[in-house]
Amino acid sequence: MSTPGQSPLALAERVRAGDRSGVAQALNLVDDGRAARRAEALDLLDALEGEATGRRIGITGAPGAGKSTLLDALATRLCSLGRSVAILAIDPSSRKSGGALLGDRFRMGASARDSGVFFRSLAARDQLGGLSEVTGASLDVLAAAFDTVFVETVGVGQSEAGIVDLVETLVFVAQPAAGDLVQFMKAGILEWPDVFFVNKSDLSELAGRTASELRAGIELGRPDASGERPPVLCGSARDGIGIDALIEAIDGHHASLARSEAGPRRRAAGRLARIRTALAIRYGTRGLARLIAQASLERQVDAHPGRSVERIIDRLSARIEAGWAGTDAGAET
Repeated sequence: MSTPGQSPLALAERVRAGDRSGVAQALNLVDDGRAARRAEALDLLDALEGEATGRRIGITGAPGAGKSTLLDALATRLCSLGRSVAILAIDPSSRKSGGALLGDRFRMGASARDSGVFFRSLAARDQLGGLSEVTGASLDVLAAAFDTVFVETVGVGQSEAGIVDLVETLVFVAQPAAGDLVQFMKAGILEWPDVFFVNKSDLSELAGRTASELRAGIELGRPDASGERPPVLCGSARDGIGIDALIEAIDGHHASLARSEAGPRRRAAGRLARIRTALAIRYGTRGLARLIAQASLERQVDAHPGRSVERIIDRLSARIEAGWAGTDAGAET
């Protein structure tokens, strides 16, 4: 069992109540790769399905941009406002052990820890997109226990686009003189974020130039019939400048999603993308094509209402494997 004498349903109740030791046990369970624990993990995630209502906010940006310092400032301020906060830090994997290097725990300031922020580090484990394969399930657990959940990735670029499928709001942290407009566009930086934050604004001239280049790129590369554009803010995470404005921008984006159809569409698209990506990693394009030949992936996902993403992945995996087994049996005869 998850703990001696405790069922996954009981563990789910502890998670929903915000019990930190229960949250830690739940995260360990969904990260446990042993087949014997998989059934318990799926029961837990099914029990939390629909309960994971906490906001999911991605923080991404190039190394050295100040993501961890910004997270420290954001989490501390949000806690002072009475919100419960968790941070999921995706660290590079140790080549020797395969585990997380835990760099963000060391870089994170004491202020956030003292405020009661819940931390969890995961190893990227060489996954494309810089995300651990259990990031989605871990976020599902944390969002059932905390008001706000941040996930910080190891880098930025086209390979990082997977984070868009996991969060409601994506914040891109830029540093002054990070590059010109062409470099931003080539890196794919302008396509995904919902809020841009130019850090280290004590370098005022360089920060202003970077912000102007980002705004120009957004105007060129992200046409929006509504006229809305992602805000580009300047501040200093180290000095606490611009943190309230950033929180206001994040809250504003969440409110915009809530009052429109964009929110449900984004969640549904992200859920579908998580399933598609997991199946493609397991079985390749050939296996995924075999599954979709039976019916669209959307229809097959909709056939499992109230089930967690991980449960649906397992059920569709079984369908692919059963199809392959039937083909092999036919070939033998």
